[in-house]
Amino acid sequence: MRLATVVHEGAGIVVAAAGEDALVDLTRACGFRDMMALIEGGPAALVAARAALQRAPRIPLDAVAFRAPLRPAQLRDCLAFEAHLLNAFARAREMTGRAFEIPDVWYRQPIYYKSNRFSVIGHGEDVRWPAYSGHMDLELELAAVIGRGGRDISPEEAPAHIFGYTVFNDLTARDAQMAEMAGQLGPAKGKDFDTGNVLGPFILTADEVPHPAALEMRVSVNGERWGGGNSRAMHHDFAAIISYVSASETLHPGEVIGSGTVGTGCGLELGRRLADGDRMELWIEGIGTLANRIVRPGR
Repeated sequence: MRLATVVHEGAGIVVAAAGEDALVDLTRACGFRDMMALIEGGPAALVAARAALQRAPRIPLDAVAFRAPLRPAQLRDCLAFEAHLLNAFARAREMTGRAFEIPDVWYRQPIYYKSNRFSVIGHGEDVRWPAYSGHMDLELELAAVIGRGGRDISPEEAPAHIFGYTVFNDLTARDAQMAEMAGQLGPAKGKDFDTGNVLGPFILTADEVPHPAALEMRVSVNGERWGGGNSRAMHHDFAAIISYVSASETLHPGEVIGSGTVGTGCGLELGRRLADGDRMELWIEGIGTLANRIVRPGR
């Protein structure tokens, strides 16, 4: 089942996809005030949603405006694709003349940082180019949405804690990122700007994705294919990531964890940059296409 948050007739509602061009209003049919209510409702809420999908009236897809599927309770982003690092380091070597190598710790344990959960937008909304940056980039990622909380979760138990998966565009101000991370801390303003995190358009429920996730991924800009890959290439899968993150730390329903950029899933790896007005389209198998335009200040 594919779930989303949309605005219809002036009101925000939770919906389920009914085919490719229609939605079902789960707020009216089941009383879910938002996506968190559905997530916190557990298995019984999903049963009710599936029942509504069979009987509730349809809403045309073109009658709604998408929003982020949820406001994450917490937003973490990992660095799980070796190909992305190898490609990015090779490009950095060309630019600086310095050699970069993947540290041993990356292979031993998941690496992640905490993102700005307040700067999340959804499919179709404009990304606002931060005024301090001259080099903007997109990043194609798969994100897991936590459905059941816990602490010290084992890798074997971890898949049962995943509610579903969504597309994550982790926008990056590359010039700010490069400058600040030389200080051995960050990222900060390379990532933290309004509209810098994009989720959607749907959450695909975990029952439709065998673990570990092996979903095709691709990114296009202005209709031109840039790159992509498959989530099976994650060095640390989501079970390992959830187990590591939850060590002596409680995970909560509604937290979102990004995979990190799939190999060739960003412009940095390809020697390409975003430009004012570019339309980004990030597609992941089973979830759909997350499309947004990036615009400079003043537009």
